[in-house]
Amino acid sequence: MATNKCETTELPKTYKGDNRTPEGFYTIDGRNPGSHYHRSIHVSYPNAQDRARAKKLGKDPGGDIFIHGLPNGQGWIGKAHVLHDWTLGCIAVTDEEIEEIWKLVPNGTVVEIRP
Repeated sequence: MATNKCETTELPKTYKGDNRTPEGFYTIDGRNPGSHYHRSIHVSYPNAQDRARAKKLGKDPGGDIFIHGLPNGQGWIGKAHVLHDWTLGCIAVTDEEIEEIWKLVPNGTVVEIRP
């Protein structure tokens, strides 16, 4: 599964609104079949380290990090979605990929997000 971070030299998510994707180990902890995207699966960001890092900066760590498909009605874009980072910190995959993830990956699964 490909993420759509533009540069691997970017820092991971630090606070709400930085438009970065968190990196590290998280848990799949919820699902939203009625999302604005083709399905979305919530990732347990922020963890204790994430909260501490944001607190040092006096920032809110945020928390709306999802693995999701393409915006509803735009599935035709397919894999071309990786040409531009449009996710504001989430992890986007094709609609077909999120369908497979949705079926095979239960809540409680630990995932590692890497650059």
